[in-house]
Amino acid sequence: MATISKEMLIGEILNVDQRVIPVLLNAGMHCLGCPSSQGESLEEACMVHGISADELVVELNNAINQ
Repeated sequence: MATISKEMLIGEILNVDQRVIPVLLNAGMHCLGCPSSQGESLEEACMVHGISADELVVELNNAINQ
């Protein structure tokens, strides 16, 4: 079973499990299809959006482990 980390690229996270999409959208990351987001780490994206990467990692892992 995969585990998401804040060092992973957004593109990698989207490939792990599509159930992460609503979690990312609810966190305010509405540009998931943007080419730059595909090469951006989750930590970098969280910094841009002003949210906690550690908290989002927990939510993402909960989503894929349900």
